[in-house]
Amino acid sequence: MTALEKATGDVVFKFEPFVLHVLCQELQDAQLLHSVAVGSGFKNSGITVGRRGKITMAVRSTHCLEVPLSHKGRLMVSEEYIEFLVHIANQKMEENI
Repeated sequence: MTALEKATGDVVFKFEPFVLHVLCQELQDAQLLHSVAVGSGFKNSGITVGRRGKITMAVRSTHCLEVPLSHKGRLMVSEEYIEFLVHIANQKMEENI
C-alpha cells in the first residue's frame, strides 16, 4: 500500500490470462491439441501458421482482470477493495492451474 500511496500517476491492478504456446510439427497435432484445449474450457485458444510454415498452437485462458486503482496520484479505492481484488485474482490463478 505504501508504494500505491506514493504513486503520482495512474495505477492499474492487472491480472493477465494464462497463455501457453506449443510449437507443433504437424497441423494435425495442433488441431488435436486445440480440440483438447477448447474442450477443457480454454475457449480463446487458436492455431497460427507462420510464413515459413511454423505451426504454433496457443492455449489461452479467458481469466483476466484490469481495474484502475488511482488516477493522477489520487487513490480511488479502499485498501479493503484492493484486498478483495487480490483474492479474486488468486481465485483466477487457481482456475488457470
